[in-house]
Amino acid sequence: MPAKGPLAAKRASKWLTIVGIGEDGVAGLGDEAKRRIAGAEIIFGGKRHLALVASLAKGEARPWPTPFDTGMRDVLALRGKAVCVLASGDPFFHGVGVTLARKVGPDEMLVLPAPSSLSLAASRLGWALQDIETISLHGHSIDLIRPLLHPGARILVLTSDADAPVAIAALLDELGFGPSRLTVLEALGGSNEKRRTASADAFDLKNINPLNVLALEIESTPDARILPLTVGFADHLFEHDGQITKREIRAVTLSALAPRRGELLWDIGAGSGSIGIEWMLAHPSLRAIAIEANGERAARIRRNAAHCGAPGLVVVEGAAPKALAKLETPDAIFIGGGGSDAGVLEKAIKALRPGGRLVANAVTLEMEALLLDQNNRRGGDLTRIALSRAAPVGSMQAWRPAMPVTQWSWIKP
Repeated sequence: MPAKGPLAAKRASKWLTIVGIGEDGVAGLGDEAKRRIAGAEIIFGGKRHLALVASLAKGEARPWPTPFDTGMRDVLALRGKAVCVLASGDPFFHGVGVTLARKVGPDEMLVLPAPSSLSLAASRLGWALQDIETISLHGHSIDLIRPLLHPGARILVLTSDADAPVAIAALLDELGFGPSRLTVLEALGGSNEKRRTASADAFDLKNINPLNVLALEIESTPDARILPLTVGFADHLFEHDGQITKREIRAVTLSALAPRRGELLWDIGAGSGSIGIEWMLAHPSLRAIAIEANGERAARIRRNAAHCGAPGLVVVEGAAPKALAKLETPDAIFIGGGGSDAGVLEKAIKALRPGGRLVANAVTLEMEALLLDQNNRRGGDLTRIALSRAAPVGSMQAWRPAMPVTQWSWIKP
């Protein structure tokens, strides 16, 4: 019997219901979800989901259009009617619920989630979700998994299709993680559920169900490419022609840039792209635009971004200041190359949002003179960074100094 009272009345008044559904279909739904589906005037969902609830549905079934309408225009046009949207598992775990929540307030919709595919996978494997890494590669580059590849790590991967496990296994083997154990969990929660395991270097599983989750238990070989968890990657992890902010200077520079959640960085004169790449790796919400005039270096930046697990780095090929026109307003700017060119520093300062941070490094006297002038005019912090490395001198060793770097950091008022 339906529940009564103020809470039940409030739930009943909501025009939009989002129902999470698993591969077990109607059998896995609660009573409220069943009532909402049966009472809906229009039901949206994928063809597979609509087929799963066909025995319950009385209203009009509308499959999602191709291409998918991220604006949800068809759903919003029915505001006030009894509308039901079907989603896989938990609608707010990389699902349609996230898209709808950008357009519909929580007071207008009732959400009835089912377990996500990753929750089901963890329960099958006996893995504690809070102790593992999880990532969605659905519709995204598999390069995003690279920063997570550490010996002993356990990773659950939401994949795109039947080909993804093969591609991920090949990538792991290529990067020196061939001994890793890969478990493919297929059609979780349904009658065709299956679990199969193989190592990355001997991955021979065939006829994989497109609805799969991949569980990784990472093991490495001595030469594995492991990306550290701190800033200041070793220089050899980047492809470069000598135009790179060296490891120690890069760590100090990123500390001065002080990335914060959701921010955008301009990396002007990006060289190898190392600053923008490490900025993005600090948090998934961070974005960066690398501006580079040299076409060969711009191509190299794109390769470095993919190989370091930051394929979303945007590369703008062109010379500053002209190339800065019409770019999205940055929260932070780094100037590593070309800063002494006419108009570059002034354009960067003008473009930076109030409260934003600018960090510029100088190794030439000309660029240093510009930074000293800006510091005198605007304030900020000047730092001189001098490094020496031990190098052979005959049969012994001595300190060999690197070129000193003058760094100006400034917060725009």
